[in-house]
Amino acid sequence: MEPLQPARTAHGELAGFRTAHMAGNLLRTFLSSVWIITLVSCARTRIYLPNEVTLLDTRTVPGELKWAANPAEGGWEEVSIMDEKNIPIRTYQVCNVLEPSQNNWLRTDWIPRSGAQRVYVEVKFTLRDCNSLPGVTGTCKETFNLYYHESNEDRESYIKESSFIKVDTVAADESFTQVDVGDRIMKLNTEIRDVKVTTRKGFYLAFQDVGACIALVSVRVFYKTCPLTVRNLATFPDTVTGADTSSLVEVRGSCVNQSEEREEPKMYCGADGEWLVPIGGCLCKPGYEEQGGACK
Repeated sequence: MEPLQPARTAHGELAGFRTAHMAGNLLRTFLSSVWIITLVSCARTRIYLPNEVTLLDTRTVPGELKWAANPAEGGWEEVSIMDEKNIPIRTYQVCNVLEPSQNNWLRTDWIPRSGAQRVYVEVKFTLRDCNSLPGVTGTCKETFNLYYHESNEDRESYIKESSFIKVDTVAADESFTQVDVGDRIMKLNTEIRDVKVTTRKGFYLAFQDVGACIALVSVRVFYKTCPLTVRNLATFPDTVTGADTSSLVEVRGSCVNQSEEREEPKMYCGADGEWLVPIGGCLCKPGYEEQGGACK
């Protein structure tokens, strides 16, 4: 069927637009909106906790990400923005809100788990309010899906959707409208999900779009450790947390210099990276006294 041609009213104004034109305008509006919002959001300083070990942070990756996308065109698109130091940051965007049955996949490169048993995925993203977009009832979504796939192969060339396991459906706490863009109001969402990874040397993450107007501003993957510490004159090494959210990893401590065991020193590394339940400890040898966790 031929698309409708623009018609003029008695006052010479255009009335009616072709669907294809509206789709293009919506996409261009979204893309310009995302640029404004991400430029503001990226100016925020990122602070990592000392017990978090980063495996991937898209803000620090030099050059293009070049993640695998399916379809290769018409779905997720890599876009560069500039942070507050004029350093380019790579983001991914998609906005196919007028077309039904969307199934757009984006897969990261292979991520080595480096001994981690449970990893955390932090996604910062902006998402357009469907109610603020005309003519998208029934096709526009406000969620995306997160998946993972464990693998020893670091060069899988294509996305095999059936090999991925769903982590969760991710929704935005806040979505933005054209009014927010006009007022330069930034609505950046941050969501964190955790994934058990124990069967292979590494893993892939994948993001499935089902019809949202969304921009992935940054993706960070990290795991937690209980940091090196001294307790009761015993040193406990930096320890990776366990595979389950309720895991307690038992760790034996070593007496500091010039001390000896009073009772076998032990502690447990909790899933959140905190040391728990200190047991036993060491005593300074004769002629030495405890000062600041050491025997002098």
